[in-house]
This record gives sequence, C-alpha cells and structure tokens, in this order.
Amino acid sequence: MAKLCLVMGDQLTRDLASLKNAQIGQDVIVMGELTEEATSVRHHKKKIALIFSAMRHFAKSLEDEGFTVLYQTYDEDNGASDFETLLRNASEQTNISDVIMTKASEYRPLAWQTSFHEKWQGDVRLLDDDRFLASADEFSTWAKGKKQLRMEFFYREMRRKYNVLIDDDKPIGGQWNYDSENRKPPKSGLNIPPKTNFIPDDITNDVLDIVDDYFGDHFGELRPFDMAVTRAQALSVLDAFVAQRLVNFGTYQDAMMQSEPFMFHAHIGAYLNIGLLTPLEVIRRVEHAYHADNAPLNAVEGFIRQILGWREYIRGIYWHFMPDYKQYNALDASRALPKFYWDGNTKMNCMKQSISQTITHAYAHHIQRLMVIGNFSLLAGLSPVEVNEWYLIVYSDAFEWVEMPNVSGMVLFADDGIVASKPYAAGGNYIDKMSNYCQNCAYNIKEKTGDNACPFHYLYWDFLWRHEEKLRSNPRLGMIYRTADKMADEKKQIIRQSAKKFLDSLN
Repeated sequence: MAKLCLVMGDQLTRDLASLKNAQIGQDVIVMGELTEEATSVRHHKKKIALIFSAMRHFAKSLEDEGFTVLYQTYDEDNGASDFETLLRNASEQTNISDVIMTKASEYRPLAWQTSFHEKWQGDVRLLDDDRFLASADEFSTWAKGKKQLRMEFFYREMRRKYNVLIDDDKPIGGQWNYDSENRKPPKSGLNIPPKTNFIPDDITNDVLDIVDDYFGDHFGELRPFDMAVTRAQALSVLDAFVAQRLVNFGTYQDAMMQSEPFMFHAHIGAYLNIGLLTPLEVIRRVEHAYHADNAPLNAVEGFIRQILGWREYIRGIYWHFMPDYKQYNALDASRALPKFYWDGNTKMNCMKQSISQTITHAYAHHIQRLMVIGNFSLLAGLSPVEVNEWYLIVYSDAFEWVEMPNVSGMVLFADDGIVASKPYAAGGNYIDKMSNYCQNCAYNIKEKTGDNACPFHYLYWDFLWRHEEKLRSNPRLGMIYRTADKMADEKKQIIRQSAKKFLDSLN
C-alpha cells in the first residue's frame, strides 16, 4: 500500500525511521517550507536559510534516487502553512491516504502528530526517531528512583552501551572524564585553522532571496552565507575538524579570543541537529582519530562527552520533564531582556563580542553561551521565558529539545538543580582568565565597584545575596557565602548600590 512519508526540516537523514523502508515508485515523500515552522519564533535569518536550503538539497537527493517528492517551497500567501494542511494537499494530489512519520524532536509538533490520527481518514504510523542514541523511555528508566540526575553517570552508561573508549569494560586511560585538562586559557601565537566555508549554489541563492523577501526583519545577518547544506558538505566540515582542530579542541575548548569566534570547535551542531550528520558516525570518526594516534585522549574524550553524554542527556531531560519544564522559574527571575541582546551595543566587551558574532554567524561556542551571555542572564535575573526565546531565535543549532534544558537548567538554574548542582554564576575574573576580552573593555576588570568596575564583579555578589535563602544551603556554595559573611557592611552596601544602579540602567 502506497504511503505519504512526511519529512520535517530537522529530519534530513536518509536512514530516518520513516524512510528506511520507503518504496521507490510507490511511496511519496512530502516536504514543505511552512510558515508555522519558520515563524514559531523569529529565527535568525541564517538559520532559516540553512534549513530551507538543506531541505531542498535533501529533496533533490531523494529525487535522484528515484523517489517521488512533493515539495512545497515557501510562499506565505499560497500553499500549506502547517504540516496537516501540507499532508491534506498531498493526499488530494496523489489519492494516497496512508501516512508514515518519524516522531518530531520537539513537544509542539509531536503533540500534533500524536493527535493527527484522530482526524485523518487513512492509516497513520508514527515511528520513534532512532537517530538518537538513547530513547526517551531508556532515559526515563535510567532516571527512575534517582535523587539526582547527573550527566556524568548517564554518560558512563552510554560509553558502555556503545563500547566507546572502553577496554575490558573500563575507560581507556583509566578515568572517565578529562575535563580538568580541558580548561586552558588562550595564549598568544595560537594557530587557529580557518573555518570550513562553502560558496552558495543556485539552490541556496534562491533560498537566500526568499529569506530576504519574507524574513528580512528577522534577527541576524544573512550574508555572507557559507554554511554546509548537504550531507557531503557536512562530512567535509567534520573531516576538517578531525584533521585540523581536534588535536587542540580539548585543551582550548573553553578559551575565548576577540575576533576568533570559532577557535578549535567543530561547528557541526547545526548539522547534527537537522540530520546531515548522525551522532554515532561522528563519535566513531573522532574515536578512530585517537586509536590512529592523530589526537590526544583529553581532546577525544572531551568531544565525545559533548555528544554521547551531554547531547543525549539534555534530550532525555527535555522529554522526561516536559511540558512542565517549560514553566520552571525557581529563582523567580522576571527582568526583561536588555536591548543590547538584539544589537550587541553594550560597553561590556565580552557581551559585545559574543552577541555580535551571534548576529553575524548564528553561532557562539558553549562557553560564550554559558559563562558570558548565560552568566549575565543569570546574574541580572532575566526572565527564563525571554532568555529561552532569545537562545532559540539566535543560534542555528537551537531546537527546543536541546536549547531549553541548557538554558533553563544549565544557564539560569530555573529548574532548581535538575541539570546543574549549583548555579553557574561567576564574577569577571573567570572571563578575564579564559579570554582576552577584558583587555579591550570600557570597564576595568581590576575595579570591583563603581561606574568603571566590571559589572560581573558586583552583580555576582548581589545575585548571591538576592537568593541567599535558597542557595546558602547548597554545599557547593558554602565557602562562597562564608567569604561574603566576612565582608564589612560598608563594602556590602557599596556592592549593592553598584548593582542596583547598573540593573536599573538596563530598563
């Protein structure tokens, strides 16, 4: 029996569950650039261009195999605006009523999928997305009965399950985690390889014109556009990372340098999250580099931990706690997002650098997201709803399943410790240590209070005092609060005054 096979914009994988047994000459692949998906939030222009172009290229590759593909290009005035209308139009055009789909990665479209069969005339099959390495049920089984859901222990189970960097059921090198070796600050003279770029082809240029026409008022810069939009291109980005960057990835993965937005990172997050790459193939490729003596263990383990550990863990958290997770706000944060989050116009050079490169590239690496932008969001008490929406808008790799637990859990401590054992709060000294941003900042990193002081210094202490009732009992913060207790009252008052003046200026 012929089927309509729906493929969503982040499911661009040939071995997608609903495509594995698709029959050429019988089944019809249905894809579409939909208003509802493109405008659910005001996505970065580069993000929309990436997904639309990758979808078109993927559809063409399926047609080259011999499949019939019904593909709707973007037009906000004509055609389907949502998945259901897209399928109804396809059914009328083909006279096929049976539908097969792979489960969506986010709660909103999955909710539609699970109720779709109730209003559809034909048979509807909904398959698990087996591209991920731990199913939602598997994670929930692991989580059951645990008081703390720490990623490190989940990661060890995943290492064993897939036999990654394992020898005789023990971690290669004698330890599971080499994070302590992966925190070196940048140094002068680093030879950072250029990012792998691509010249847009005719398909991509057509998409860029559409984004200009329909999404020109969205966040970010569209051109130059140099991202991978095919599987072959994404694989070449992975190859370049393994050959050129992996050797230094571990040592400098937390480092930040002005005018060097990409450092030694892989730049494949967006390609993983839309399906151009699959996690296990990436893990095996990097693991092979270690066994071939082409990369040190601290770099290989640190990178694999991000995918096999953190990525899978975060997805598990999302599905285990949704939909309630979306509403969490343990610290009652409510301040509106400052205007400079949208234009980068701030005297804080670390924020300016991280936001400006996000505007240009739809990218920032994890320390910029966590310890610069995220740290400021936490200390300033910004609304979790607004901060989550901002992260979802601005990054090309941001989908709710991966964005929300990272932001609400790791960045904002809004989930009250489900993801992080303590708030990831820090003063300005951390940024000074891990970057060269402070050298070119209007604020003085050496000054602790007053108009010329680095705002992170006084915001840090003010944050701890504002939330003392909740946080003082946290065993990882006991020493910090004991240090605060030793401060003279006059010093505390000056810190609070500096913080109030700065926070009031955000309004």
